[in-house]
Order: sequence, then C-alpha cells, then structure tokens
Amino acid sequence: MKKILVSWSSGKDSAWALHVLRQSGEYEIAGLLTTVNTVFDRVAMHGTRREVLEAQAIAAGLPLWTVPLPWPCSNAEYEKAMSSACERAVASGMEGIAFGDLFLQDVRRYREERLAGTGLQPLFPLWGINTTELVQTMLRSGLKARIVCVDPKKLPKEFAGCDLDELLLEQFSPEIDPCAENGEFHTYAYAGPMFSKPIAIESGEVVERDGFIFADVKLTPDAVGASGVSGR
Repeated sequence: MKKILVSWSSGKDSAWALHVLRQSGEYEIAGLLTTVNTVFDRVAMHGTRREVLEAQAIAAGLPLWTVPLPWPCSNAEYEKAMSSACERAVASGMEGIAFGDLFLQDVRRYREERLAGTGLQPLFPLWGINTTELVQTMLRSGLKARIVCVDPKKLPKEFAGCDLDELLLEQFSPEIDPCAENGEFHTYAYAGPMFSKPIAIESGEVVERDGFIFADVKLTPDAVGASGVSGR
C-alpha cells in the first residue's frame, strides 16, 4: 500500500476524503498535513484553533503534520513552506498527498504542478462527485460540521456558526454550491465515521476580518481535560 498524507483543512471535505481513502483499503494514511498561521496559531483560512485541530487528529487516530506559515504570507513564502513539507514527507517514505478538492480545475492543476517532480503523487478521491449528492451522503453518514467562515458576498453572514444540515441546505440560493467549493463558506468537522468519537465543541465569538465572517469554535471545558490536547 502507498503511504500517504491527507491535506487537512479541518473541514468536511478533507474529513470525508480521509474516510473514502480508508474505505478503499488502497493506502496507508500516515498523517494529516495542515498549514497553521503562526501569528494566530490557527489553521489558515478556516481560522480553526490549534486545540480543536489537535482534537480532530486524536479522534482520527493520526499524527498531525503542521506547516507553519507567517502572517501575512506571500505566495512565494507559502510555496517555500510547502516545498519543505514535501521534502520531509518524501524523506519519511510518503508517496502521495490526498486532497479534498471537488471540481475546480485550476486548483487541481496548481496542486499537480507543485507536486510534479517531488516524488509525491497528488490524489483526489472526491473529484467529480456531484456535490449535492456528496453533501447528502456526508450528512447521512453522521458527519457533523459547523460553518466557521462565511464569505458574506456569497452567503448571508448569519450562517456563520450554524451546523451544516438538511434544513440549512434548503436555505441556500441556487447559485450556492452545497459543498461550498467556490469558497462560499468553510466548516469544522466534529463528528463522523472518520473519527473514533465526536469532538465536544462550543461556539465562540463571531467576528468580521479581511472581508470574511469567522465564527470561532473551541473545545468544551470537559473536552479539554479529557482529550489530551493543550487547551490553549
């Protein structure tokens, strides 16, 4: 079996990619690869706190491979950091990185180009699946995800902090992709078949930053003590 990493945003699509890859039985999944903003100590773009990220890794039974990014971060700095991560992955015997991308050809092409010549194969286990069917499959499986970031130009800001479920999907306008592949929103996955148990979270404050609405999530006090994460 090929030894691979899963590119991990903390959201539903990367979580579902992990589940699909495990179900296939074709790969040895060796870790979750995540970019972390070193100034805020949060997952880039999603704004996920490190402790709730760590809780996901524990629930998934996998080590977390964090890629530190400065803030602000230029594309050149991002690519340098990812290049170092790829070198480390190859040195550790990895043969590929899996992504939760769904249909954006330019994003897939970029990933393929960046991994070309590294010795790592880009994998796209969810590619081309109808996103309406995909999100319904996720929800029926027991996946639970909270919306932690909203682009208010595409989706009402009031959706930030809501759980993604059938009732919420019914409120989406027709131009909204139900899996938010066009950047309408981002999620934090806290339960589902990819985890050994649900992650106990609670909602924090909702803030507007850099043109986006962020809804914080944190571990419940009991979860901090029981999970073994830092609780920072």
